[in-house]
Amino acid sequence: MPNTPSPQPDQHHYLTSVLPPISVDRARIAEFADAVGDPNPVYRDPAAARAYGHPDVITPPTFAIWISSKAEQAILDSCPGGFDFSSAVHTTQSFRLIRPIRSGDVLTARARTVDLKPSLGGVLLTTEVSVHASEGELVCVTTSALLSRHRQGTHSSHHDC
Repeated sequence: MPNTPSPQPDQHHYLTSVLPPISVDRARIAEFADAVGDPNPVYRDPAAARAYGHPDVITPPTFAIWISSKAEQAILDSCPGGFDFSSAVHTTQSFRLIRPIRSGDVLTARARTVDLKPSLGGVLLTTEVSVHASEGELVCVTTSALLSRHRQGTHSSHHDC
């Protein structure tokens, strides 16, 4: 009988996505700050931002999650069997802000699958997103893990993404 290698757990179809550039301006920053209820003047007033050493207004730190989630969504939309959000739980999310995002930045986000493994009868998908300014400067890195009980339209324990 021939010796046939058994499938290894890391033999998944790992995906990447890159968002088109996103321009950050004062209006978008103020709108986001309003949405999260943060009255800090460095998010709206250039003079206040300069008083704190910034060249222009900056975003609240969680603005990076908004951009990262768009790149992450592109990966989830590309999962061969779909990713079933009706049974999904966002288990962890972290972000490391390298420098504040500021008005005038043109950002790109590159997402990649970091890990995909069976977990609790479903699949645990971990992604990492790096956000860069137009000159290539790393601005932020986010990591997110989503647990789904099954792929969309199936109840299979086999998952590729």
